[in-house]
Amino acid sequence: MHSFIRVLILSVFAISPTLAASLGPDEAAAHVGETATVCGLVVSATYLPQAPQSPTFLDLGDPFPNQIFSAIIFGADRPKFGTPETSMRDKSICVTGAIFLYQGKPKIILHDPKQLSGD
Repeated sequence: MHSFIRVLILSVFAISPTLAASLGPDEAAAHVGETATVCGLVVSATYLPQAPQSPTFLDLGDPFPNQIFSAIIFGADRPKFGTPETSMRDKSICVTGAIFLYQGKPKIILHDPKQLSGD
């Protein structure tokens, strides 16, 4: 029975990597190119409706302009998320997606609310 449970647990982690341990904002840069879950406190949140693609930035680790990591929601996907620049500010969140670098900082683009969880 014990070995069955061990196989079951290992199978769940193999099938669903998002159930594996999450990364902190400061660890994300070491995982560029990977799909991962990054968790932390939203220390600054900004919606830029006049900028190209109307992005919303959820910054983790340190506030803008010294953010360590950002989740980005573009305007086309924003209606799915409501007003995250107010609802997510000062909350602990986890975001899941492909980590990439932009201007030397790791980011994940959020297209679906299922990529975001929080308190």
